Amino acid sequence: MTQAQSIAEFRRRAQARLPRPVFDFADGGAEDEGTLRANERAFESWQLLPQPLRGAATRDLSVELLGQRLAVPFLIGPTGLAGLFWPQGEVASARAAHRMGTVYCLSHGSVCSMETLAQSHAGLRWMQVFIYKDRGFTRELAERARECRFAALILTIDNQLLGKRERDLANGFAIPPRFGLREFAHYVSKPRWWWSMRRELPRLSFGNYLREGSPASVANLAGKMAGMLDPAMHWDDVAWLRTLWPGPLLLKGVLHPAEAAQAARIGVDALIVSNHGGRQLDGAIASLDALPAVLDAVGTSVAVLLDGGVRRGSHALKALALGARAVLLGRPHLWALASDGEAGVYAMLELLRQELDRAMGLCGISSLGALPGAAVLAPTRAVR
Repeated sequence: MTQAQSIAEFRRRAQARLPRPVFDFADGGAEDEGTLRANERAFESWQLLPQPLRGAATRDLSVELLGQRLAVPFLIGPTGLAGLFWPQGEVASARAAHRMGTVYCLSHGSVCSMETLAQSHAGLRWMQVFIYKDRGFTRELAERARECRFAALILTIDNQLLGKRERDLANGFAIPPRFGLREFAHYVSKPRWWWSMRRELPRLSFGNYLREGSPASVANLAGKMAGMLDPAMHWDDVAWLRTLWPGPLLLKGVLHPAEAAQAARIGVDALIVSNHGGRQLDGAIASLDALPAVLDAVGTSVAVLLDGGVRRGSHALKALALGARAVLLGRPHLWALASDGEAGVYAMLELLRQELDRAMGLCGISSLGALPGAAVLAPTRAVR
């Protein structure tokens, strides 16, 4: 496969290879998809102010994050059912992240279990959890993550109710995927994907939810999972999880500065400014637009990461200049995985690494650790 020259090209390749319901599952957002589009457009709110005479013949793209030195400020964010896009998709993506020297975040809704990933992947990995109605299951997932030597725990807080994803409804796609005659017609129309997944699809399941005596079918598990989410979760639950988990704890889905400040007060180690990629609440503020107020609320007391809309290395540079410590990649990771498995994900990370390195050089920035902050940015318009 020739090297893709942009994230947009990875998206086109994924669209060509995947059945429409599977592609739209990754690509789509909630309702009118306004927040999805706003995440990408928000980067146009800022322009870079180069200072070429600062001298940047060599560039250091590494960042310090939660006690770890990462080679690049790009992390693979938690994305459910990655194993639907490529055989053993979670393991393939984790290996690519390890090769790049960065973090792989395993979704609670992964096809492979955290134990399977731990056995096949020696790199730095974080685990996503929710607050469930059954708090004992939340505790169980945290304990399993500790036993599997996950370096950090990500508590996602913006998925307590499932967003209305109208592309999925129109396609008849559900979590889990259905395999009726209508869906089968979509799937066999993409023979390369179908052939590569032919052994995976019959046993497709949510690995982290399989228990002895529990329903093994993905349909039964998905119905059970939806009923486990707890809209009544509260700050007391976050504080409780903090007492259970001895390592770094991240809160994902923070957009309001008041929530950011409260998270810092109860001992959360890092915040991920995120609107779930526009897949939950359509009309929510774009992640980049929310970032400055969140940073103002917490100062340097906790690390702040950005999730949503990053499609270029220069996008990452803008987020870092505003004060984010690193950025997470969701859809770009799935598009690249669908394109060429582990090789595709690594190529996507390398593409962004090269773009960021080039942008830093043209702006006269030699190190992200010494990034001159907003001095490299000029507002295109007033940021809400």
